[in-house]
Amino acid sequence: MRVPDQTDKQKGTSLEELFTELEDVIHKMEGEDVTLEDSFRLYHRGMDALKQCSERIDEVEKKMLILDEEGGTHEF
Repeated sequence: MRVPDQTDKQKGTSLEELFTELEDVIHKMEGEDVTLEDSFRLYHRGMDALKQCSERIDEVEKKMLILDEEGGTHEF
């Protein structure tokens, strides 16, 4: 079973695609036919996807604005 690494993926992946990738990694790791070597690759692939998720969420949080009582906007 060949597990694609991060270089096989494009960097502009959406959050939804990253979550789907994480679910795929978990599903494959739970499989009975996964080798130890594949487990390590899957683990690193999942950690890379999780890191990208965290970075994307941080970007979104920085862009969020809060409305104050007077209707003005301020960064979150």
